[in-house]
Amino acid sequence: MRLLGADQRAMFEEVAKEAPGFAFVVRSMQLDFRKPARMDDLLEIVTMPSEVKGASVILHQQVNRGAETLVEAAVQVAFVSGGRARPIPKAMRAALRADQGLAGAATS
Repeated sequence: MRLLGADQRAMFEEVAKEAPGFAFVVRSMQLDFRKPARMDDLLEIVTMPSEVKGASVILHQQVNRGAETLVEAAVQVAFVSGGRARPIPKAMRAALRADQGLAGAATS
């Protein structure tokens, strides 16, 4: 979201008013280990939303060493507040969908 220019602090403050004590919790994760990393490797983790639903987001993650992808993951996170899953607030949903659109544009 930072790379999109979103003011994360302001967005999180707005979301906290709507859903006090909110958090994203991992609901499920699928991992595909392609190649091993080694000590002292410089790794880059790239995260992009691939699907934004009512109360959850599926994130596509890659762990890269230079141009090589070492690990790919699909991570489903749920938005929770007050100990229960809740719909993702509009401001956060819009930011996630903007990032989703950029990811699609980058691969087209």
